[in-house]
Amino acid sequence: MVCPCGLLTRQEEPVPLKSISVTLSICEFVAGVSATLNYENEEKVPLEAFFVFPMDEDSAVYSFEAMVDGKKIMAELQDKMKAHSDYEDAISQGHQAFLLEEDKCSRDVFCCNVGNLQPGSKAELTLKYVQELPLEADGALRYVLPAILNPRYELSGWPEDSCLKMKTPVVPLEDLPYTLSMVATISSQHGIQNIQCNCPLSLIEYLGDDKTSAQITLADGHKFDRDVELLIYYSEVHTPSVAVEMGKPTTKPDCLMGDPCAMVSFYPNIPEAQPPITRGEFVFLMDRSGSMQCPMSKQNKSQLRIEAAKETLTLLLKSLPMGCYFNVYGFGSRYEAFFPRSVRYTQLTMEQALRRVKLMRADLGGTEILAPLKNIYSGHSIRGHPLQLFVFTDGEVIDTFSVIDEVQSNSLRHSFLLMGT
Repeated sequence: MVCPCGLLTRQEEPVPLKSISVTLSICEFVAGVSATLNYENEEKVPLEAFFVFPMDEDSAVYSFEAMVDGKKIMAELQDKMKAHSDYEDAISQGHQAFLLEEDKCSRDVFCCNVGNLQPGSKAELTLKYVQELPLEADGALRYVLPAILNPRYELSGWPEDSCLKMKTPVVPLEDLPYTLSMVATISSQHGIQNIQCNCPLSLIEYLGDDKTSAQITLADGHKFDRDVELLIYYSEVHTPSVAVEMGKPTTKPDCLMGDPCAMVSFYPNIPEAQPPITRGEFVFLMDRSGSMQCPMSKQNKSQLRIEAAKETLTLLLKSLPMGCYFNVYGFGSRYEAFFPRSVRYTQLTMEQALRRVKLMRADLGGTEILAPLKNIYSGHSIRGHPLQLFVFTDGEVIDTFSVIDEVQSNSLRHSFLLMGT
């Protein structure tokens, strides 16, 4: 079930919203938003109404006030349970009351309980909040004023009093009873390069020759049928900046709002990490002695050692990085190499090697690995491609100590991996 937002009564009937006006102030990477909602009770009976509206979850509300029939009401921050209790008491006594709270299930949905609206009463709600603006990949700051909450699905088990369960009316665009007006002021110490908007604008005015501030106005008559999105490009987005805001002298002692605060914006220009260039000379030595024709175990129909080794070698050959070098040796009483020297790994050389792997047999007699090792070590190293040896054998190697000495004496120029079968 998709649950959008709306202005509703307790009976989930729509209350006509007359207009929305937004004043937006963007300083560097932070936006200050003041949204004013105007609506009217056109019924002949009092209504208890609430308005559900979306907000970025990184936002912080710092002010909420209401003007009803010339009477101004300021909100104060209270414990959630106490706020609910005070609100219910006021409503039960027929008094005007307002309650603004965050939804239990979604941090980007807020529910404003408007309270009792007498017939013909007009109410003006003003909500003020701040939010940090996200950065796009191209360095633009992005501000979005959502027309409605992004569609989401209601989950079983959600609280019955979640404001996401409320219904909202669906009407044609031309019949929307309200419009949106928006004025935005943008400022940056290092200049504004460009401003883009997905909705028609009536004005874009850059203030000053250095273009450190700009003012834009949304075109009249906007029906709020889609999100309003601003993309802001600063001239020096990676240059650190500091903004200082003085506190309010009229606030109570020890109140955070009474102290000055500073905001440091630091967006470092970190270059994208380049993928490492995989290099290496990969040489595979395949034991093709007679013992490799034996099964892997004593179980019936057990795979032959040579076949198991060929499967692993095939997988490794298909997994090598393009641009490296490789070769394959088969050894027994003598040895054979696929190529006279290691070749660059390409689609063509890989396919050639795979065809020869299929033809490998355990038909080279004994297990003499020393000769092919000496041949590999005597060759010239390929600059920038360290040697890596992979040996497939069942372990029945002749002259074991000489083989170990040969490998140890060349240990600084290669890595060695032994795979048993």
